[in-house]
Amino acid sequence: MNLVQVIKILGDENRLRILNLLNHGELCVCEIERLLETNQSNTSRHLNKLTIANLISYEKRALYVYYKVNNNAFDEFQFLRELVSNELTKLEKCKADLIKLEKYKSSGLSCEDLKEGKVCLKDA
Repeated sequence: MNLVQVIKILGDENRLRILNLLNHGELCVCEIERLLETNQSNTSRHLNKLTIANLISYEKRALYVYYKVNNNAFDEFQFLRELVSNELTKLEKCKADLIKLEKYKSSGLSCEDLKEGKVCLKDA
């Protein structure tokens, strides 16, 4: 991956929001969908682009796929750490996403609970 490709990948607000969330730990696809309030198709498309760019990695566990930041890419492109750790947190949507993430994490609920509609993250 070269610098131009990385910058092109970062040119989408939803991909930046995903990186913002993943900077705080790994998340399942369904968690990302609910936190961003996006549909499965769009979420998967953005995750695929971030994965191809090697900015995130994933691991399949049972029925779920978990994504996390690829620290090797962040080591190679040091500006990514600054962007994700400091700049994204200034954006209103990213701030709201982190509030929803904290609410979700503190709820003790799981991916299965999300699928069953046991938690509403819109009110965060």
